Amino acid sequence: MRKFYTLWVSLVALLFLSGCGARPFVKTDAATIILKTPKLKFADTGYVRSNEDLVVLELFSAGQAVGKFEIENMVCVEGEGCMRKSSFNAEYLNANYPDTLMENILRSKPIYDGQNTVHNAHGFEQNIIDEHVEINYRVTDRQIYFKDRENRVLIKIKKQGIE
Repeated sequence: MRKFYTLWVSLVALLFLSGCGARPFVKTDAATIILKTPKLKFADTGYVRSNEDLVVLELFSAGQAVGKFEIENMVCVEGEGCMRKSSFNAEYLNANYPDTLMENILRSKPIYDGQNTVHNAHGFEQNIIDEHVEINYRVTDRQIYFKDRENRVLIKIKKQGIE
């Protein structure tokens, strides 16, 4: 009887703990990634991985992992810890950007609540100009392109394996 009880408790514990594990990524794109911001300068390969709750940008140079950004409720930067999305923007991009900017870019979604979105046969484009930004943002099935001329920020993600 004791054997049965131990086995039963072990199975229940296993099922309980496995239900709390990380969800697998439902989308993974290998890409050529260019990041040019006042703090970041990167041009090489990487992966954009995502599921419903989490998006991860992994950066590689010469086949070696050199950086990782995980965006969920907060932004976690490998080697630097986690911070609020607004703090991430202020430190890595620009303090005037909306909190959801980087996550929306990595998920190929419209930014700035869809302001000035123009859909076309291959995706969409947004041009946003105000006193703080001069943004051109384009998303197609092959590429994500974000450029803010005012703040000298460029994010370009060209998906590999798509011709």
